[in-house]
Amino acid sequence: MAIILLSACGSSSVDEQIKEESTIVATKVKLTNAQLKSAEIKLGLLEQKNISTVLKLNGKIDVPPQNMVSVSMPLGGYLRSTKLLPGMHLKRGEIIATMEDQQYIQLQQDYLTTRSTLEFTEAEFLRQKELNQSKATSDKVFQQTYMELNNQKIALSALAEKLKLININPQTINENNISKSVNLYSPIEGFVSKVNVNIGKYVNPTDILFELVNPTDIHLNLKVFEKDVSKLSIDQNLVAYTNNLPDNKHPCKIILISQDITNEGTAEVHCHFEDYDKSLLPGMYMNADVEIKSNNALAVDENAIVNFEGKNYVFIANSTNDFEMINVDTGNKQNGFMEVLNGETLKDKKIVVKGAYTLLMTLKNKTEGE
Repeated sequence: MAIILLSACGSSSVDEQIKEESTIVATKVKLTNAQLKSAEIKLGLLEQKNISTVLKLNGKIDVPPQNMVSVSMPLGGYLRSTKLLPGMHLKRGEIIATMEDQQYIQLQQDYLTTRSTLEFTEAEFLRQKELNQSKATSDKVFQQTYMELNNQKIALSALAEKLKLININPQTINENNISKSVNLYSPIEGFVSKVNVNIGKYVNPTDILFELVNPTDIHLNLKVFEKDVSKLSIDQNLVAYTNNLPDNKHPCKIILISQDITNEGTAEVHCHFEDYDKSLLPGMYMNADVEIKSNNALAVDENAIVNFEGKNYVFIANSTNDFEMINVDTGNKQNGFMEVLNGETLKDKKIVVKGAYTLLMTLKNKTEGE
């Protein structure tokens, strides 16, 4: 039984070796005239082409600080109402929330009281000025009145700025329109990124109620390894694409290259999108191809390259009907041409640039048949 098993194993290994050798040795194929006509073979030569080296990077879409706004309530208060939801579009100046608090009432009261006091103080100052000119009152009394007038002006100005912080126009308020609620308005046109509050919640001045984003000036933040930073330059062009839609290319231009290297050995490269696309959202991951070098290389039509058992080949024509498969080392691809690194061995050879896969299938069927 051992002898039989060894014999069977030996036979199997020999058969596999013969099969492997046949796939390697069988590199030539001959077509009949009918097959040649059906295959529509087209021949070409290696050509000198400018082939660029492509640097592949990845990163994500970012928003510059001036296009991202965190909305808070400078004096705090209770959220009375809001309609915001993440993803909602907003126009600049649109009401995004209504706040309530008794301190808003107190602030308006203080402003109106101070304004009334200032009017009285101004009248008193004019009266004391006339008395002082006629020496009916002392300089000290006049100076005290002048100081009180300045203090009231300062207090009124400070209260007016506080009212502006909560979006109340100090010029429009009077004793008849004091309100316990104030509105918050959108400072930009864009989208709601985050909503951090709910109705009835009290917020402190440091709390972020909403985060808004204006995506019209989004840019691409790429991570570049230290060894590749020197290959890039400002205004250099590139194309970016997502994993889901790799054929949808977005042209970009480099606008900033960071001079700091992180602990991971990378630098940040910021790129501006040439055309704004609403489908691109902040935080979305993207890939990018950067052409960093152009060299004159031997290249062939990319349709001439066939892949067989993990290797690349081309077919050359030895005669009208005879073809031979030659292993090639390929480089970068550009504009429909593939760089051939060992192209010197194929110079002046007639290469099949159309119908190469037909020859491969014919050769494969021949090999399997043998």
